[in-house]
Amino acid sequence: MNLRVKSVEASIADSVDEERSLRRSLGTWDLALMGIAVAVGAGIFSVGAQAAANFAGPSVTISFILAAITCGLAIMCYAEFASTVPVAGSAYTFTYATMGELLAWIIGWDLILEMFTGAAVIAKYWGVYLGEALLAVGIPFPATVEIAGIEVSWPAFLIVAIFTALLVAGTKLTARVGSVFTIIKVAIVLFVIVVGFFFINAANYVPFIPESVPTEGGASDVWAQSLFSWATGAAPAQYGIFGLLSAASLVFFAFIGFDVVATSAEEVREPQKRLPRGIFLGLAIVTALYVLVSIVMTGMVSYTQLAAEETPSLATAFRLVGQDWASAVISLGALAGLTTVIMVLLLGLSRIVFALSRDGLLPRWLSKTTEHTKTPARIQIIGGTVVALVAAFTDVGLLEEMINIGTLSAFVLVSLGIVVLRRTRPDLPRGFRVPWSPVLPILSAVLCFWLMLNLTTLTWVRFLVWLVIGVLIYLVYGRRRSRLVGEQVSEVELPTPQGAPPPA
Repeated sequence: MNLRVKSVEASIADSVDEERSLRRSLGTWDLALMGIAVAVGAGIFSVGAQAAANFAGPSVTISFILAAITCGLAIMCYAEFASTVPVAGSAYTFTYATMGELLAWIIGWDLILEMFTGAAVIAKYWGVYLGEALLAVGIPFPATVEIAGIEVSWPAFLIVAIFTALLVAGTKLTARVGSVFTIIKVAIVLFVIVVGFFFINAANYVPFIPESVPTEGGASDVWAQSLFSWATGAAPAQYGIFGLLSAASLVFFAFIGFDVVATSAEEVREPQKRLPRGIFLGLAIVTALYVLVSIVMTGMVSYTQLAAEETPSLATAFRLVGQDWASAVISLGALAGLTTVIMVLLLGLSRIVFALSRDGLLPRWLSKTTEHTKTPARIQIIGGTVVALVAAFTDVGLLEEMINIGTLSAFVLVSLGIVVLRRTRPDLPRGFRVPWSPVLPILSAVLCFWLMLNLTTLTWVRFLVWLVIGVLIYLVYGRRRSRLVGEQVSEVELPTPQGAPPPA
């Protein structure tokens, strides 16, 4: 294994390269809203209903809390790293400083998978929800058009193009636009929660944890089993304790956005203070919203009623209690939610590729930033174009679980990286420290890996194929072009960017 490590000082030095640096313009609320923007999407109206219907019943509330705790432990590790090494790249940069270049490349490659797939999938759904929202107010709307015999989702292409242009214009401008949409969707979520409380029937919470039953199809569907069930020979089951845990793996999707916030570390003012505060504030708000929605939804209707539906959602619960008007409000909330998710994922994708190219693992010309806005315009335009084409012309819904496994693999390495960096560089100034280290970081890694084991075997196979492709690219290109091979960055008297910790 290649254990070439890029020092923290070298990473900080790169952040002041005039041709390849980003402008520090984000504050605590910008970061919190960014986390809320990417975590509270259409999923808040659907993922809880699906988890309750198919896995956990009313105990889906506990599933959300378990997922939030797991995410919170990992996010504490991100916060310590980001306040210590406030540069672009998130888990990639942190792994580079602790576990070496090969693992750093692999995790960067995983993050590209997470954010590229996420942006394309969400953009596709945005077009669908736009059609539903307009139809709910009486306006027929074709979400697709046929070109040369191929169905094209033109709204998906359009929304990606708009946010790509905004991101090229500047991160602060994009954050302001995103904040408006975030406030709108949070207001809609709160409205739905308040109205839903009037239709709660306490009898629907019993049994809180339904009795375990075998899943339809049993163990015969190898590809649909979790890796844990397949490896241990355990019969796949719905509900019960293992159903609750499986639901936690599913709803973890609701919290994946917070690692994207860490990719913007190089654009934060006073990152030692603002990064941890912004990340934790956003996580607390998102957790409260998801728990409240799950309590309302499972109280309004029985989980068995949700299970009888083909695609259960929060709108289903309102329809079953005779409140059809809510579907229009929920469609508008989902549309606003998806809008901001696309924005933040496009931002995260460009920052990961920016960090990889600045280190020479991808072509260096990609990492040049514009003179006035200090944004990596080349990466943003190329990445946005590819995402827009994939979202418009392909069926990306088949790869949804790839977003989860890419995120969780990054969480595992970042958690273990805290333990390594505490041992190798105890001298570094840290704006935030994970308490009870190494116990909590190791616990975070174990919990994230457990959630990975609960993903399907088909997802694991696809993930391994993606990793093999990434390793081949590294061996053919990145290993030879890395700056650690050629123009090694000096580690003496390195300049310190404003708001970043001084070199040790």
